[in-house]
Amino acid sequence: MNDPLGEIAIRLGLAVLVGAAVGLNRDLHHKPAGVRTHALVGLGTALMVIVVMPPGTDDAHRYDALSRVIQGVLTGIGFLGAGVILRDPNRLHVSGLTTAATVWVTSLLGIACGMGMYAPVFIALALGALVLLLGGRLERAFRPRVPKPRDDGPPDSQQP
Repeated sequence: MNDPLGEIAIRLGLAVLVGAAVGLNRDLHHKPAGVRTHALVGLGTALMVIVVMPPGTDDAHRYDALSRVIQGVLTGIGFLGAGVILRDPNRLHVSGLTTAATVWVTSLLGIACGMGMYAPVFIALALGALVLLLGGRLERAFRPRVPKPRDDGPPDSQQP
């Protein structure tokens, strides 16, 4: 595309749409991070990539900067994902791991959108949607076939 502003709009718009699609799944499952969170994660990560490497730029020295931006995004997104993980020590139960993973994947999709890598975005989105739509059913189908581990309660904190 010869129009850099048009290409930027497409990349950012796709990042928002992809993030919103992932977030819609989380919202429909009543999870803490939904459409807005995921759409903003996709938009923000795509924007960071575009700021460092605008469309039409192919300067070799920018690849090092882009690598640092991607590393920073992935580190920072871990903190956001950690905010949706909850642990209930009384029931020995952890929740929010899938939502945290979707936030992380959405950031990667945003990075790919920002780089203009459309085929990987659509392939990863399709595979991620399959995991989100079928993964729970698959887990429930196999759960009765696998014996549940014995729960002895929390580990004893007073050891000799």
